[in-house]
Amino acid sequence: MRFTDGYWQLRPGVGMLRPRDVDAVEAGADTLTVYAPTAPIIRRGDTLNRPVVTVTFDAPADDVIGVRIEHHQGRRDPGPHFAVHREPGAVKVVTPQALGDGPAELTSGGLTARVATDGAWQVDFVADGEVLTSSSARSIGIATTPEGDFVHEQLALGVGEHVYGLGERFGAFVKNGQSVDVWNEDGGTASEQAYKNVPFYLTDRGYGVFVAHPERVSFEVGSEAVSRTQFSVPGQSLQYYVIHGPTPADILRRYTALTGRPAAVPAWSYGLWLSTSFTTNYDEATVTSFIDGMAERDIPLSVFHFDCFWMRQFHWCDFVWDPATFPDPEGMLARLHDRGLKVCVWINPYIAQRSHLFREGKEKGYLVTTPDGDVWQWDKWQAGMALVDFTNPDATAWYQDKLRVLLDQGVDCFKTDFGERIPTDVVWHDGSDPQRMHNYYAYLYNEVVFGLLERERGRGEAVVFARSATAGTQSFPVHWGGDCESTFVSMAESLRGGLSLSLSGFGYWSHDIGGFEGTPDPAVFKRWTAFGLLSSHSRLHGSDSYRVPWAFDEEAVDVLRRFTRLKMSLMPYLGQAAAQVESDGTPLMRAMVLEFPGDPAACTVDTQYMLGDSLLVAPVFRADGRVSYYLPEGEWSRLLPALADGARDAGAGTVRGSRWITEEHGFDSLPLLARPGSVVPVGAHDHRPDYAWAEGVTLHCFELPDGFARDVVVPGGTGEPARFTVRRAGDTVRVTSTDAPAGWGVEIAGRSVRAEGPGEVVIALAG
Repeated sequence: MRFTDGYWQLRPGVGMLRPRDVDAVEAGADTLTVYAPTAPIIRRGDTLNRPVVTVTFDAPADDVIGVRIEHHQGRRDPGPHFAVHREPGAVKVVTPQALGDGPAELTSGGLTARVATDGAWQVDFVADGEVLTSSSARSIGIATTPEGDFVHEQLALGVGEHVYGLGERFGAFVKNGQSVDVWNEDGGTASEQAYKNVPFYLTDRGYGVFVAHPERVSFEVGSEAVSRTQFSVPGQSLQYYVIHGPTPADILRRYTALTGRPAAVPAWSYGLWLSTSFTTNYDEATVTSFIDGMAERDIPLSVFHFDCFWMRQFHWCDFVWDPATFPDPEGMLARLHDRGLKVCVWINPYIAQRSHLFREGKEKGYLVTTPDGDVWQWDKWQAGMALVDFTNPDATAWYQDKLRVLLDQGVDCFKTDFGERIPTDVVWHDGSDPQRMHNYYAYLYNEVVFGLLERERGRGEAVVFARSATAGTQSFPVHWGGDCESTFVSMAESLRGGLSLSLSGFGYWSHDIGGFEGTPDPAVFKRWTAFGLLSSHSRLHGSDSYRVPWAFDEEAVDVLRRFTRLKMSLMPYLGQAAAQVESDGTPLMRAMVLEFPGDPAACTVDTQYMLGDSLLVAPVFRADGRVSYYLPEGEWSRLLPALADGARDAGAGTVRGSRWITEEHGFDSLPLLARPGSVVPVGAHDHRPDYAWAEGVTLHCFELPDGFARDVVVPGGTGEPARFTVRRAGDTVRVTSTDAPAGWGVEIAGRSVRAEGPGEVVIALAG
């Protein structure tokens, strides 16, 4: 939202108050409050008819400073609010003996908010002796507009500073120059709208900003004021948090400590998911034929997903299997389980008027109502549909009871679709503000479903496939990118959305392999397959056409088999990366800037990513296989052979970095390279994701420098973890373990050695 007409003028009908002078500062035990009149106070009379802006600083955690800007404080606050997990550390508050004798300061860890007490309004956020960003004379605004009252803040942008995040956004990866409204919409991936809006951004200058408002937050990122990032909310107050890094990974660690870390997901969820697709015709015979076809072609399959029409048309949701197509759901689910498959079914939080649950929900008061007390309804999506009111504990329990029946039948997880088109002309059971509930509903919806799965299946065994989200919803994984077209362009925009989401605190992300809308041509499907199986989660799903590979061509079958098996063999490595998601909030799929913040060339790259901390993936977005990608410094090692002349300058399986590279790849390949100085554990099995990862594991070592020393933990999967120490001294590499099971091995520089159990492996690199 913009308030100005150029630099000098306000837009017609806009009035603006700004802090101009500091009248007083008050130090609390761990807070600093500043009272700033909107004009200089020269004499007593200047205090009359003079508004005052109150700005309060606090520290919910080390290296995090909260800022609350207030005009009138008497307005009712019905909620909801984002949960902020406070773990205060040592807070230091310093105030001058008299105004003008120096700044007032609040310090949390290595971050300081320094407030000037004389002259124009100025707040500097300082770390390591450098100003990260600032709020200056024109930054804070208390605005009156034809649309209502607003509060805005503007934080300075430095020369060459890049802004990232703000949720899953499919436009330009770097947000500079963009106007972004944080307001969940069902707009597909080909528009400026987003399913997952998150009022959090980070920059490559060493800080992030979380605007703690569930309602619409409008961001002007170097747009209305090109030297500042502006964010505004309706009302009389604004709460935000400045989060110090210094690295992007540090910022995400602190941000997810505040708003919630992603939960652990089950090992089986990393396998290949196959769907019925959306409006296609299917019954149990169709499902069985798909599963048989995958088995006959030796393609590992882990999860089968039933989309909307597992229920009867016009009944979504009643959570009852359509008896015409699935007359024996319990028997069918048992048969799927006998084949080693998990089962996912589609749900949403809407109750169609024809559903038997509509009358029940209406009579018990479980559905959202209008101000007149009627059940809110419309005909979009499902005729006469209503919305479950998750602010009502009884409604939440009622909804969970319906899902529990499905779990008892044998369903393992849910695709929590929709949750974006939440009305604002309604009344909520607990009195919540409808404007805030629009985005916040996605959090409640997924919390309700994920929480049920954790209680019924256990921690670490719950997983959803969610589309809508906001701040904090990262705690309920997995999230997928929504409705994309079946084109190379949409494949690239999907990746941009995933990378933006990963820099917004979300650890796991997926997308519809081949695209959702339309039917991909074979080239798109095969290229997207390689990308999809090198994502955190991998699902074949479409709208009005099936996504079984033999529907495209026989090469598609080979490509899907190759990359599914590759992913299954990488499960020990992906398990390591998942541990970082859970402990630090570091996403499994990582934008290049996250792993290489000191490399200027990595700051804008949005067509490739790091899978974990060691593997670089560059999807191919062309039928002819031509791809350009950027390699940071060092000698990188290929995991897959390139199939054309463009890669022949790489030498013996390595590629020199600090440059852009262009090459061509066949459909069964893409640039997949290991980082120099990395140890990548590869499993002994490639037919399923849930196995004992340490049994028979091979530690692939790449370009280890002399003096290298690292402890490597291979997670257990379905077995026990194993710990290794890898060292290089001169031309000798030693790997030791006291708890590794028999059959583990080491590969480096073309040499391979295996061990029969705990002990030491020694490899001589020379001779």
